[in-house]
Amino acid sequence: MRRKTGARLALSALLLLATCGGTGVATAATTATTPGSGAPASAGLLDAMERDFGLSPSAARDRLAAERHAVGVERAAREAAGADYAGSWFDAGSDRLTVAVTRPGAAKAVRRTGAAVRIVEHSAARLDAAKARVDRIKAPSGVASWRVDPKANRVVVSVVAGHAADKDVEAFVRRARATAPVRVATVADAPRTFAAGTVGGDPYYTGNVRCSIGFSVHGGFVTAGHCGRAGASVRGWDGSAMGTFQGSSFPGDDYAYVSVGQGWWTVPVVLGWGTIPDRLVRGSTEMPVGTSICRSGSTTHWHCGQVLAKNETVNYSDGTVVHQLTKTSVCAEPGDSGGSFISGDQAQGVTSGGWGNCSGGGETWYQPVNEILARYGLTLHVT
Repeated sequence: MRRKTGARLALSALLLLATCGGTGVATAATTATTPGSGAPASAGLLDAMERDFGLSPSAARDRLAAERHAVGVERAAREAAGADYAGSWFDAGSDRLTVAVTRPGAAKAVRRTGAAVRIVEHSAARLDAAKARVDRIKAPSGVASWRVDPKANRVVVSVVAGHAADKDVEAFVRRARATAPVRVATVADAPRTFAAGTVGGDPYYTGNVRCSIGFSVHGGFVTAGHCGRAGASVRGWDGSAMGTFQGSSFPGDDYAYVSVGQGWWTVPVVLGWGTIPDRLVRGSTEMPVGTSICRSGSTTHWHCGQVLAKNETVNYSDGTVVHQLTKTSVCAEPGDSGGSFISGDQAQGVTSGGWGNCSGGGETWYQPVNEILARYGLTLHVT
């Protein structure tokens, strides 16, 4: 944050606002606190969940409590299942975590953790290895993405609507099926990254590109790699020099680290943009598939949805491929790239790209934040 006065201070260059009190640290290796522990949901967050999920305030509180509980259950269930673990997901209908295992013998130990159990054919390790083989196949533009789907117990290949009969798409699917248990799904449009051209008064710029800040780390912030290359200069919302991209990876990955100086500083807050109170960041515990998640970005501000899948490979419309992204039902638009995905008070990742918009809906992927912290040896700024 830069020392400025006036209303524009609310849109600080770090998409963050200063808070009172002491701050702590958390690295990728740190065991974070349970999401939302000791922090009741704000009225604004409940309002956002009512808008995006159609939940009453009481139902939203129940959902958040069940999701926090599911995080602990998932850890215990994964350990109990051992090599028989085949994935897990949160069921919003029952407010319960389901864990897939490959042998009935493992089911009893998993049930003792409080999880529901489903017996399936393929283990998570086998499916991950199968997806890695699909990653080596060059994808045509009609293939949007592919991922391990624990519910389907398959590698799901998503094809852009209207392209299933394309010869190159059919060839990709044939090769994928020769190496992995595959199911084909259809998506409405091809995914794209969400950087944007310069628009006055927005958070940060690299050349003529506008993006959003992800999360503060000590000495700077993390954001999307497609927003700038290592060595590129960054300007703040007021046009003043802000910092430099110290590291950037895209394609393959989509993350970057920007160091800040010249009067800017970092704080452990994500903007709620007036939709909800600004969110304090207390850690980076990863949430299960099926749980709720929200996104903050400089174009469309605050929107919520669900975690749909993890470890998805995305084939963007310009031909760039990014691995190990998390898929969500949250919308986004150009300029939101790099922005924060957060669940409760736990940092989840930075916006990479997607399809659709916040008028008609769509899907968005993010790069998990713990991978970024580990890659650059960064310390997440937490309260």
